Amino acid sequence: MDLNDFKHKLSVKVRFNEVDMLGVCNNAVYINFFEEGRIQYLKDLKIFTGNNLFPGNELYFMVRNEINYRAHSRYDDKLNIYTRVSYIKNSSFGFEHIIEKAKTKEIVVDGTGVMAHVNPQTRKSSPLPERFYQLITQYESNVKIIKTK
Repeated sequence: MDLNDFKHKLSVKVRFNEVDMLGVCNNAVYINFFEEGRIQYLKDLKIFTGNNLFPGNELYFMVRNEINYRAHSRYDDKLNIYTRVSYIKNSSFGFEHIIEKAKTKEIVVDGTGVMAHVNPQTRKSSPLPERFYQLITQYESNVKIIKTK
């Protein structure tokens, strides 16, 4: 992952309740930070709208998360969460995340995730709407489109 590929950034501070007895941000918290980055990314691109997030009849499930721990952060550290969509398939798409310390630019964690578009009634995968492809490709300069017919 190259930080230069990331346009979207969200800044957060490590809160007291996110620090474990070792004095560092608990490893599970970074998955929540990834989620905050993803949700804000999709809201900023108008893919998620309003209070219920999902426009019309659309529904998205997170189906995979992977994380690599590089360093630790502590209470009150300011972190930058970088998020991007790296590829889009027929009914799913992949995220990449990098979290760095704002002050030192040290990478704390990086990771990937997959989100699937599903039919709300059947809860089975469903093709992504064309609008989704348009919004992502307008924003991301380096996204792979992997569609099969």
